[in-house]
Amino acid sequence: MSSLLIRNIKKLVQVRSDNSIVKGADMQHLPCIENAFLLIENERIADFGEMEHCSSRAEKTIDAEGKMVFPSFCDSHSHLVFAASREGEFVDRINGLSYEEISARGGGILNSARKLQATSEEKLFKQAWERLQEVISYGTGAIEIKSGYGLTFESELKMLRVIRKLKEKSSAEIKATFLGAHSIPMEYRSNRGEYMRIVLEEMLPQIAEEGLADYIDVFCEKVAFSVRETEQIMEAGAKYGLPAKIHTNQFYSLGGIEAAVNHGAKSVDHLEVVTDKEIQVLKNSNTIPCLLPTAPFFLNQNHFPPARKMITEGLGVALATDFNPGTTPSGKMPFVLSLACINLRMTPEEAINAATINGAIAMDVENEMGSIAKGKLANAFISKPMSSIAYLPYAFGSDLVEQVILRGEVQ
Repeated sequence: MSSLLIRNIKKLVQVRSDNSIVKGADMQHLPCIENAFLLIENERIADFGEMEHCSSRAEKTIDAEGKMVFPSFCDSHSHLVFAASREGEFVDRINGLSYEEISARGGGILNSARKLQATSEEKLFKQAWERLQEVISYGTGAIEIKSGYGLTFESELKMLRVIRKLKEKSSAEIKATFLGAHSIPMEYRSNRGEYMRIVLEEMLPQIAEEGLADYIDVFCEKVAFSVRETEQIMEAGAKYGLPAKIHTNQFYSLGGIEAAVNHGAKSVDHLEVVTDKEIQVLKNSNTIPCLLPTAPFFLNQNHFPPARKMITEGLGVALATDFNPGTTPSGKMPFVLSLACINLRMTPEEAINAATINGAIAMDVENEMGSIAKGKLANAFISKPMSSIAYLPYAFGSDLVEQVILRGEVQ
């Protein structure tokens, strides 16, 4: 039996056995144990508590004096599989072009799709594996990864097969999402119905047959898919047992939140433009608002998700990276926490709850991840010496993750 004992932990963070979503004022509460130990046996958390009660011995011991231990971050929204960067569009935006203008001329998602279609599955896997190791080094132990840069039958399946290989090889928890409805390809912009048919009648059945996806997604926006089209895709996904995780309200409020809630979506993601009515719709649902503060930051937009209002109204929110080559070329969850505190006015405790247990719930891994609890997978990280929990988002330019543990093994 393999075992690992972490001793003299300055603060053991997010100790909770309740796996329900943390909402409203409760998001301010982050249960911790001072001067603690954590015992790991056979990939799982076996015991923890105050050091005075530590009588355990293990094959390996780590002295964490002055350091903190956190459960791994659960990044419930990413586009980690892509073929090439898009820094040219970064320069275009500096020179005054908007996201919509870049998209209208074949840039944005379509730019990534062209590059991915020309890239082999082997090369895509190699690139994605390197990115996955990078995000793991930042403290992420669970990540959802979307397709959506294929936009053809062959390339969407290619992306999802790459994600499946990542699942098989990595010790991190990985969920796959089919996002064939990410953008309308240029050749179908005068015949949207035909592309919808391909997504629903060709892509989706094959993906379901091969078991390549855990969720289905749609980009519900003026530059992408309408509310009705979003509903059609959610309904089709449900027939194949694929819950929805919907991109919506990034630029406009079109009714995507109401549609997602009505169809029992697991989460609605972005939410940079949200009305009071939509907050009430979410409050009366089980759909989780997943906020992606790095996207408006990178696009240099003035509107950020109204996290403060959502939490005040009693909602529980999740935080994720949106790691992608166009609008968030970073998978660094600690920086997401920093932006959540700076631009969304969330407290450090709220941000950590959103990035751990609530993120875990947004990708259905809360029984294995998201908190320090006996029996859960031992996916955690040890910080460098820190004065307080608030120092993690405060020191936004520092790498404060010293050691990463996945399934009980130090990476």
